[in-house]
Amino acid sequence: MNQDTQYDAIVVGTGITGGWAAKELCENGLKTLVLERGPMVKHVQDYPTMNDDPWDYPFKGELSLEDKKKYHKQARVGWAPKDDVKHFFVNDLEHPYQETKRFDWIRGYHVGGRSLTWGRQSYRWSNLDFEANLKEDIAVDWPVRYKDIAPWYDKVEKYIGVSGELLGLEQLPDGQFLPPMELNCAEKELQQSLGKQFDDGRLLTIGRVAHITENTTNFEGRGPCQYRNRCWRGCPFGGYFSSNSATLPAAERTGNMTLRPNSIVHEVIYDAVTQKASGVKIIDAKTGESFTFNGKLVFLCASAMASVGILLQSKSERFPNGMGNTHDQVGRNIMDHHYQLGAAAKVDGHLEKFFKGRRPNGFYIPRFVNLDERTKRPEFLRGFGYQGGASRDNWAEMVSELGYGAAYKEAMLKPGGWNIGMTGFGEMLPHPDNRVTLSTDKKDIWGLPQLDFDVEFKDNELKMREAIKAEAVAMLKAAGFKDVHAYDTETGPGLGIHEMGGARMGWNPRTSVVNKNNQLHEVPNVYVTDGAFMTSASCVNPSLTYMAFTVRAAHHAAEQFKQGNFS
Repeated sequence: MNQDTQYDAIVVGTGITGGWAAKELCENGLKTLVLERGPMVKHVQDYPTMNDDPWDYPFKGELSLEDKKKYHKQARVGWAPKDDVKHFFVNDLEHPYQETKRFDWIRGYHVGGRSLTWGRQSYRWSNLDFEANLKEDIAVDWPVRYKDIAPWYDKVEKYIGVSGELLGLEQLPDGQFLPPMELNCAEKELQQSLGKQFDDGRLLTIGRVAHITENTTNFEGRGPCQYRNRCWRGCPFGGYFSSNSATLPAAERTGNMTLRPNSIVHEVIYDAVTQKASGVKIIDAKTGESFTFNGKLVFLCASAMASVGILLQSKSERFPNGMGNTHDQVGRNIMDHHYQLGAAAKVDGHLEKFFKGRRPNGFYIPRFVNLDERTKRPEFLRGFGYQGGASRDNWAEMVSELGYGAAYKEAMLKPGGWNIGMTGFGEMLPHPDNRVTLSTDKKDIWGLPQLDFDVEFKDNELKMREAIKAEAVAMLKAAGFKDVHAYDTETGPGLGIHEMGGARMGWNPRTSVVNKNNQLHEVPNVYVTDGAFMTSASCVNPSLTYMAFTVRAAHHAAEQFKQGNFS
């Protein structure tokens, strides 16, 4: 590649937001360089395990002892990585980071990033979320409200395909939905119980997921979900949304995209004369060579913590502590969601019923606390929701000397009883001392400073965790389920894989990093549209919101570019 080429735009990262930035900028006519620090992953062609069965792997798919050392931090999440998908998670020995306090940083370095392995749960924010900081005098106010983002939610949902049920809830706005997936019989039993046993408006619905659920030609070659539940291996049908199946091919079709994998961006270059960014510096991951690429505007979509790291490394005479960091705001107010706590139980009955396929989804219980005076909880601010599911045990419960003879053999051919469980996702408040910095002495294999995390759950989060467990238990008991028990896995922030903050959006350049259009206050041709810009966390999965803001910012950037403001 010619380093003298002047690109209209440079996009850093190819995940959920990078793919969208590339698509929108290219479709608006901008010659766009897209940089990804990991290797190429082509849709279908580079999904090596997409059709494998469990018996195709030794150790029942569990990692070998050698691989467990390589993925020792990635494995903290509990369900990943396994042998069938380890290639979509980073090798922790090659990509280390420091933990002043425990932080579970789960990553995927390849074209498509975590858009290949995300949970696909897609929920809108509401004004309850955008107004909370201002009303409660927490951190800084969002400079936008729901009405500003609603049209962009519409655009994103129509393009990616989100299946779900219309509910009419103020705290969880409805969207542009495809037909919902179905609840099973045990989940419907809990659904009915919530309406009868509780008077605070709580309800259960099927999860809103980025899966195509109808036969249609509206999705540019993507087909409907096949209910295989092998999503994180890469879907050859394009049934769920990923950068690889949707946005990057759309950008490529314009002829305006240049995609360069194996490109580790470590600095955005500042031009003191124009007072704008002039491009980026990279290290080639394969050769170790250094390159500079020139662009009139830059979109940082590397994932929240990676984008923060790039800003902190982008030092100049104007920004000795990192680009946009004049007021020491970059790297602060790191947030995540509560995860891996909730409750589970056994469900009597329904033994004559089973389910068909492997639904890649579960139920969702929207937030029902701290919505108004009637639902107010004095012990903590904000709220939480639940994701869960019910299924039947299998023959594996017929183990060892539990039975013998003809009756035992017959029982082995039948599924076991029903189980049900739910996991809480709760909001984490922004705190300036929850931060990430550059290590002063630890470097990676490319000689770049490692990130050092100093992030923890504070008092509000700890009190909320107790309520999450208590309410989960109460709902399962109220439904009449048996052997109800709470669980709370030891964890640190990050394990929800919803890490956000570090370059928050706000009105005031002294207390925030980007403005309402996702531009750095101090360098307006640099946009940050991954989770780094988040000013608060809500309690719903954030990817849909990242996408909506990215599309909005890309259209703003294209307009500014065409007006000559970045020349």
